[in-house]
Amino acid sequence: MVNKKFMLLAILIGLTLLLGSCNLPRPTEQVSGPDQLNTFAAQTVVALSTAVAQAKTQSPATQTSEGQAATNTSPALQTIVSPTLTTTSVPCDRVEFVRDVNYPDDTQVDPGQSFTKTWELKNTGSCTWNSSYAVVFDTGESMGVAPATQLTNGSVAPQQVVQVSLALKAPSKAGTFQANFKLRNASGVVFGLGSDGAKAFWVKIKVAASGYNFVDNYCKAEWRTTNGAVNCPGQTSDNGFVIKVDAPVLETGGTEDEPALWTNPPSGTDTEIRGVYPALTVTSGMYFKSIIGCLNNATNCNVKFQLSYIPEGGSETKLTEWTETYDHNFTRINLDLSTLAGKKVQFVLSVKSNGASDQDQAFWLQPRLEP
Repeated sequence: MVNKKFMLLAILIGLTLLLGSCNLPRPTEQVSGPDQLNTFAAQTVVALSTAVAQAKTQSPATQTSEGQAATNTSPALQTIVSPTLTTTSVPCDRVEFVRDVNYPDDTQVDPGQSFTKTWELKNTGSCTWNSSYAVVFDTGESMGVAPATQLTNGSVAPQQVVQVSLALKAPSKAGTFQANFKLRNASGVVFGLGSDGAKAFWVKIKVAASGYNFVDNYCKAEWRTTNGAVNCPGQTSDNGFVIKVDAPVLETGGTEDEPALWTNPPSGTDTEIRGVYPALTVTSGMYFKSIIGCLNNATNCNVKFQLSYIPEGGSETKLTEWTETYDHNFTRINLDLSTLAGKKVQFVLSVKSNGASDQDQAFWLQPRLEP
């Protein structure tokens, strides 16, 4: 660096001497001799001093892309920030709900109905599900399901989808019911949906308050009298019969616009006619409703109405009975069946003659089950 400065200085001195001899202003008066030499020497010293000062203060020029000179400046220090790599770990056990294969939310089912619910689930964890995994009941209405059911007989790898089915039974009472479920791994750890694995998947159903009309289904019942089985629909005879009457005329003289069952015991003393209906499940809040009495002009009618039931695997049990005579009145029935809620039973409608049967033309007006 020092050598370069001395070389530059020598070149500048030479150029100065050369230029000075050519371009120095000429005085109007010719100077000669010693004075002329002193003048040249002073001018040379001034020029050299200026050149050295400029050489010390200026930086070497650099070339721009346009070919022009630019001052070379020291580059600024640049801070380089290395990117930080973030690693997100996938939990071992996670599940994602894909869809309801059947029985979507609020599907209506009958009281006590058995059904199979199927979901489609996705393994979003990092572990493979195997036969040691289970579907477990979490909260809500259990619908008769076991506390735990094997999830799969094979294996479900991460990101694979599997269909999961459970056999369920609807409650016998009317209403909206939901059962919530999660999964359980081989170590007994329970997990579910969501980023934290805390949410359940579910089945949600509506159980209808199903009624039952005994008139509409009267020929599905088994009808018998004291003398044996009778046909349905029947015909009027002394052997007893059951007939549907669309517009019955009651002992009050009024004509009804609802159908009735005319149940007539056979001739004789203390005879009976009875119909045993098919089994059905009684839902919560159900009532047996009807109007009973004697038909118009059956002036000697004197009978005993009886409502009974036969529980599944049990014997016949009487619920209640009513006595009716031809007195220009009738009895309105609104019997609470809450004691039978959830039970599967066969209802029995029967009419017995009180003593000798004579004009025992008994009717059940629109007998039915409803809330």
